[in-house]
Amino acid sequence: MTMIADFTDTLARAAKSALRQAIMPALCACVVAYFAYYAVHGDRGLVAMKQIQGEIAQAEGVLNQLRTEREDMERRAQLLRGDGLDRDMLEERARLMLNFSNSRDVIVKLPKLVDPEGAATQK
Repeated sequence: MTMIADFTDTLARAAKSALRQAIMPALCACVVAYFAYYAVHGDRGLVAMKQIQGEIAQAEGVLNQLRTEREDMERRAQLLRGDGLDRDMLEERARLMLNFSNSRDVIVKLPKLVDPEGAATQK
C-alpha cells in the first residue's frame, strides 16, 4: 500500500506544483486582457477616440460657419460706423428697422395661402 500512497502523494505534489506554476501566468493574462479590452472599448479607448474626433470635426465646421457669419456682421457694422459711413447701408438698416419703403421701391404683395385647417398663412 505504501507504493500506492507514495504514487498518490507524488501525483498530488505534481498537481500542486503545476497549479502554482499556472496561477501566476493565468492571473497576468487576465490583467493584460482587462487592460487591452478597456484600451479599445473603454471611456478613453480607441472607439471613444474615433467618436470624439468626429464630434470635433463637426464642431470645427460649425465654428468656421460662425466665424464667417461674424466676419460678415463685422464688415456690415464697419460700414455703419461714423468713420466710413455708407449711406446705402444706413438707409437699408433704417428701412428695415422702421418698416418703411421708398417711393421708387417695387413692392410685390403675395396672395394669402389657405392651409387645410382653414387658417390663412402667408409665405
